[in-house]
Amino acid sequence: MEDHTATRIQARPAPALRRYVGSYIGFDLRGFPAGVHCGPPGRMLTTVISLSDPLEMAAGVDDGAPVNRFGSVAGGPMCRSVAIHHDGRQHGVQVSLTPLGARAVYGMPAAALAHQLVPLDALLGSLGTELTERLRAATSWTARFAVLDEVFLLAVGRGDRVPRVRPEVAEAWRRLVAARGRVQVGAVAAELGWSRRYLTERFRDEVGLSPKTFARVLRFEHAHELATAHDPLPWAAVATVSGYADQAHLVRDWREFTGRSPTVWRRGEVLLGTG
Repeated sequence: MEDHTATRIQARPAPALRRYVGSYIGFDLRGFPAGVHCGPPGRMLTTVISLSDPLEMAAGVDDGAPVNRFGSVAGGPMCRSVAIHHDGRQHGVQVSLTPLGARAVYGMPAAALAHQLVPLDALLGSLGTELTERLRAATSWTARFAVLDEVFLLAVGRGDRVPRVRPEVAEAWRRLVAARGRVQVGAVAAELGWSRRYLTERFRDEVGLSPKTFARVLRFEHAHELATAHDPLPWAAVATVSGYADQAHLVRDWREFTGRSPTVWRRGEVLLGTG
């Protein structure tokens, strides 16, 4: 591999945003081989604003999903990886938004965006355009993170009259996340005083995935974190630690969520170790 550089700067949003926004990440990756990066599904909705060339993305990997170009893009809840085609350089800002924060920021439930990639200005209107322009004009990561705070606070302010998420759905989401998906959906429903079927319907209406599917995404997210560590565990150990019955179970889910086996994914993922 040729010489490469990787910058990754993380920041927390303003306190008033932390119910809705998990983190900001600034990234500048240069000199890597061209390829296709698998953006994995997880608990958060991901928004990316490019600070250089438009992003070339598809809502699926190796499955014929069309590749589109975005200056800035918001991804809805996913149960498969997003394909990010790159020429060896990526420069931009990533924002992680909780599914329960979609109403506050975008004025709609996360379910309305499920399995989609949407231009950010289609959701935020002129605020989305302003955000992109100001981020590109800023000359430091500190200034860019301040712009994100300012614009997202304005977006949340516009959503004051948007109906809130039902507290039972919010609590179910919190319990699933806290357990990394290793909890019985029926038990969660019973503790909330709902039937499993009713919880599944209400959760899917809000989040865009059923509680069972979301739990599987959380388990995969944990496995993906372990697999992308600088000194990763063997795959069998990754499977055990993240709650899979065995390595074969991990492989089945990995293929479903990334379109590739774990071994093929690792061999093709040229941006590993950039964080």
